[in-house]
Amino acid sequence: MNTQAYDYIVVGGGAGGCVVAARLSEDPRNQVLLIEEGPDDQNLFIRMNGGYFRMMGSERTRTYHAEPSRHVAGRPIQIMQARTLGGGHSINAMLYIRGQREDYDGWAAAGCEGWSFDEVLPFFRKAEGNRRFAGRLHGSDGPLVVSDNPHRDPLSEAFVKAAQQTLDDDGVPFTYNDDFNGERQHGFGYYQITSQRGERGSSARTYLKAAQARPNLTVQTGTGVSRVLIEDLRAVGVLVKRNGEEQPIRARREVILCAGTLVTPKLLMLSGIGPAAHLREHGIQPLVDLPGVGENFQDHLVAPVDGKLKAPISLLGQDKGLKALRHGLEWSLFRTGILSSCLVEAGGFMDLDGDGRPEIQIHTLAMASTAWGKLAGGEPAHGYSVAPCCLTSHSRGRIRLRSSNPQDPPLIDANFLSDARDVRNLMNGVRVARRFLRAPALARYIDGELMPGSAVGDDDAALEAYVRANAQNAFHPVGTCAMGSGADAVVDPQLRVRGIQGLRIADASVMPVIVRGNTTAPTVMIAERASAFIRQPQAQASPRAEPALAH
Repeated sequence: MNTQAYDYIVVGGGAGGCVVAARLSEDPRNQVLLIEEGPDDQNLFIRMNGGYFRMMGSERTRTYHAEPSRHVAGRPIQIMQARTLGGGHSINAMLYIRGQREDYDGWAAAGCEGWSFDEVLPFFRKAEGNRRFAGRLHGSDGPLVVSDNPHRDPLSEAFVKAAQQTLDDDGVPFTYNDDFNGERQHGFGYYQITSQRGERGSSARTYLKAAQARPNLTVQTGTGVSRVLIEDLRAVGVLVKRNGEEQPIRARREVILCAGTLVTPKLLMLSGIGPAAHLREHGIQPLVDLPGVGENFQDHLVAPVDGKLKAPISLLGQDKGLKALRHGLEWSLFRTGILSSCLVEAGGFMDLDGDGRPEIQIHTLAMASTAWGKLAGGEPAHGYSVAPCCLTSHSRGRIRLRSSNPQDPPLIDANFLSDARDVRNLMNGVRVARRFLRAPALARYIDGELMPGSAVGDDDAALEAYVRANAQNAFHPVGTCAMGSGADAVVDPQLRVRGIQGLRIADASVMPVIVRGNTTAPTVMIAERASAFIRQPQAQASPRAEPALAH
């Protein structure tokens, strides 16, 4: 069998992989291969800002389930992941949120040298092409177009006013915030999104699209990677499966894993890199005993808070019949209307414990949040969601192999809500979200609660039971190949896998602690940094601590 060879192989065409492949291909001397398991992103519902709901559950997503846990009332919580070029950036709500200074300063203080906020800000600015903001905190000419939502639902406008009419626990009204990526994150307002003129601006449709005309970049979709090929403790390629046949592809310089928080640690373990005892359980010969692989799983959780609308003005039914035809025509002709919207138009951040950092983010949606408008065991209802998202993740889980078969999904022991601090934050978030629904600007539209509903009181016992029984995944998994300098670190601060030459990771799995906000913008920043490290010879020559070899 003929073996193909490239200088760099990028595994995973998500938000990070598209950036890395595009940046490395800027040097015409580099032959770059980007491998994506799923199909391309040439789909009208991906291109439409508001069409992404149609992608959920399609061939462009894959649904995993965390193992049932007593901490979440014995439920196997769903974790949906993208399976298409652009990754989650092709099927998400496109919110552009970086997190705040303390997130990155915390990384640096914990051993991630070079990752403080001031040191990562230039890479955020390099990526960002903001259509409204400029200056020290924003980039205005980067590939990733960041703009205001071209559509505003009346319910979004009502929410922003209602938040300012609501008092916090100290009796102070919540404030308006015009820029969640500015000097402060606290307050409420309208989200900026990665979109231009009503169309999605994923890293696939920006970075990768601009690069694909280069003859030194090859993109292979519909191609699964079984494992990384390693010789003499150096990554020399990958074993892929395409059209039912396995084939090795060689990498002359580096392999960069961008397969995401669930799959990247799985690929490492299948390749003999990870907790040695666990690998032996599945008949895999350990090459490097790296106990941190698969540990440190973190994610945000959302608790549904839905108001029942007095009038049928939600998004429910807008994708059916003549309404769908009208919206489609409006978007096709003018790039306006509901389909130009990210749908999660308004929201904000709350510091509930006074430590200067937000514990709760609000995502609003003109639809009841549970099962996208269908309440469990009931009929679809017109609702408005002001769901609190817990931004802390004191609860930590792990990823493990289910078997040595690359086709099997990983075993996800998420351990959601095992730490009482996360439960308390969500409970307090629910309390405040209920107040928003009762504020005058929203109360004119709302006729009581769909969820939690009048049967759930405001006492701690009732709210804790509600949160544990109803919390849902926010689809922001991170941390399973954490960066650092200690024994548990999987990658060093230049994103190189410890103990293996020529292997890096450039996705959300390297975050040691989850940022307090949405995770796409930080993932793009990580990919920009990885690209810069690879292109700087001095970075490759710097010393790094090595783990013990497995025997």
